[in-house]
Amino acid sequence: MGDNNELSWNDFMKVEMRIGTILTAEVFKEVKNPAYKMQVDFGEYGIKKTSAQITKLYQPKDLIGRQVVAVVNFPKKQIATMMSECLVMGGIGDNKEVTLISPERKIKNGTRIG
Repeated sequence: MGDNNELSWNDFMKVEMRIGTILTAEVFKEVKNPAYKMQVDFGEYGIKKTSAQITKLYQPKDLIGRQVVAVVNFPKKQIATMMSECLVMGGIGDNKEVTLISPERKIKNGTRIG
């Protein structure tokens, strides 16, 4: 990674990543690529809607109650019939399967990653 790609601490701190708990997860029928639409509870930062292409490794029933890491300060984005309000983070495998990033133990919703 060259000097031109390096971030300052202030650049990094602009990305607001927080812990949230998935409250609802269901198949998002209106999108082209298989995805779930979810509501995630970020504590004092509210409940936010999102869509995630995580259908290869997860079923909706397994997602409810799971804590995840999400970026919460992107602009809202229209995805088919829903306005997405956050981006759930995950690692993308060789076959485009997404493994969600989760805290190793339960932590307060809204906790900032940094």
